[in-house]
Amino acid sequence: MFVFDTEQKVFTIGNVRVGGQPGENPPLIIPSLFQKGDPCVESRRERTFNRQMAGDQIKRLEELSQLTGMPAIVAMVANSGDEMKNYIDFYVGTTDLPFAIDMWNLEPRIEATKYVASQGLQDRLLYNSVTVWSPDVPAEVEQIKALGVKHVVTVVMDMADQLPSGRLSSLDTMMQSLEKGDFQTIIVDTSVMNLPSTGICALSNRLVKEKYGLPAGAASANGTYMWQKAVWKNNLDTWGEKAFIGLDAGTHAATVALWGDFIFSGPMWGNDHVFPAVAAAHAMVSTMRYAETGQLTGNESTPVYKLFPDFVKTLKGEA
Repeated sequence: MFVFDTEQKVFTIGNVRVGGQPGENPPLIIPSLFQKGDPCVESRRERTFNRQMAGDQIKRLEELSQLTGMPAIVAMVANSGDEMKNYIDFYVGTTDLPFAIDMWNLEPRIEATKYVASQGLQDRLLYNSVTVWSPDVPAEVEQIKALGVKHVVTVVMDMADQLPSGRLSSLDTMMQSLEKGDFQTIIVDTSVMNLPSTGICALSNRLVKEKYGLPAGAASANGTYMWQKAVWKNNLDTWGEKAFIGLDAGTHAATVALWGDFIFSGPMWGNDHVFPAVAAAHAMVSTMRYAETGQLTGNESTPVYKLFPDFVKTLKGEA
């Protein structure tokens, strides 16, 4: 269950790694910054934001990453190329972490990517994303290849078959174009459509890893924040203030426990509950893999080593 016969690819984006056999490497956490409703954003029109607040959130993210061993990439959200340029300048002057540009519309996303290329930052960029909904996937791949993009997310989905089989057939089609991009990294987002569909994504992740060996994961935050908007905020008397934190942490943890190499975890404010929950889940995956194979990962940056060193010694017969 926790070891694939297919060789599992491990990619390096900037200074972080993603992929591999379950429990082998720590999962990649990708929180959002400057998304809609982010208190850091003061005025998109005037390109102003609270630099101190944003910088403090990035610093805390780095601390949590170091504490748990789980790598992080920040997905910055913007509506226009000019707005994203402003965020990129701030970000690269604040941290050495890689970054993703999270922009739904193709034209501003390409504009922002051109700016990344002009600054020679392609090694640190995770292009988010080449989706099944792109108006012309081959043309987009050709454009970003010409700009020197090395690391991409692809989002797969089949609206006619929303089961794992549809996600996989969608990836089959997408790979025909993506392989022409000569990208160093391709990670697969299996499309969370609502919170319960996160389970379908988990099974889809397994199929992706079985067939292609590519890192697979999901934007599990899409499901949790849909629930927050539709249910939690309108029923606080019933659910209470802490209900969403528990639901959010549990959903991300389950995504990683069930064949998820990475998650898009939502706004940065959630990092303090997401990181410990996901770290605990991944530690359990590492030990389940040990129970199944007799082998513990040699990567000492994984949560099981970072947070449970005494238990690791017991497993290794050193205690």
